[in-house]
Amino acid sequence: MELVTLVDEAGAAIGTAPKHDVHTASTPLHLAFSCYVIDRDGRLLVTRRALMKRTWPGVWTNSFCGHPRPGEDMIEAVVRRGTEEIGARPRDVTIALPDFRYRAVDASGIVEHEICPVHVARIDGDVVPDPSEVMEFAWVLPDRLASAIEDAPFAFSPWLREQLPLLLDEGKI
Repeated sequence: MELVTLVDEAGAAIGTAPKHDVHTASTPLHLAFSCYVIDRDGRLLVTRRALMKRTWPGVWTNSFCGHPRPGEDMIEAVVRRGTEEIGARPRDVTIALPDFRYRAVDASGIVEHEICPVHVARIDGDVVPDPSEVMEFAWVLPDRLASAIEDAPFAFSPWLREQLPLLLDEGKI
């Protein structure tokens, strides 16, 4: 059973709960992370969420996301989850937006409510995604991704729509 860390408004851990039980119509604030993988040509890896995902199935999003296990180091969690989800080991992981947080409700009524530090990384090897997580992936230039989001925001995750402009404004990607 995968556990997530519940946090208070200041980000302090206040307990744990099973991941499956947390993502509901009344999701409590919990700890997560996002990661953007960049290649040597400055392109971003974007992924399309598998249709079996509980929240935002079938939408395009950042390279991968996840939840650190209770007590797990955040960078170690990013490396672990990237290896699991996209089949490639992240390296050179840096934190780009340490204080990012959001709350969003998908069409089914399930809520994401996370303190979600955003990371940037590179990968070793080819992307070989877990099909239960990722149905497609693409390497795109950040400005083209920003244009696509502007043209069709419904096709992208809410956290990507919020994070990408911040990463671009701060020169993190």
